[in-house]
Amino acid sequence: MTYHSAIMLAAGIGIPVLAALNAALGRTIGAPAVAASVLFVVALLSALVVALVTNPAAFAKIPGAPKHLFLAGVLIAFYVLTITWIAPIIGVGNAVFFVLIGQMIAAAAIDHFGLFGAVTSPLSATRAGGIALMAVGVFLTQKA
Repeated sequence: MTYHSAIMLAAGIGIPVLAALNAALGRTIGAPAVAASVLFVVALLSALVVALVTNPAAFAKIPGAPKHLFLAGVLIAFYVLTITWIAPIIGVGNAVFFVLIGQMIAAAAIDHFGLFGAVTSPLSATRAGGIALMAVGVFLTQKA
């Protein structure tokens, strides 16, 4: 496993932990949207520290960036708001399983078409089969 793979594995481990922690915070305070807001404040402060330490000059390039790229912020807000709201209802595992299927489908499409400047990697039968197997796995977890 490469260094980069290990970092992404850790990020993947963090997703259900994030979901469980923020869902618990939302239940505790009785407001999933407020819990999501707290998460974003903590995330913003953390990201700012890293950005200021690693590459503070990059902030000057923000105004020149294509505006559609800022949609990523809306998408992460949608993810955090929905996982904070829905995980306590259907369970963290179930919520994350559906997120994983969505990620696999979107990742395959992005790679296949080279969207947003991604490296092109055609959708093979093996990859499509893997996505289908994940969907079957989610279906089976819902039956348990």
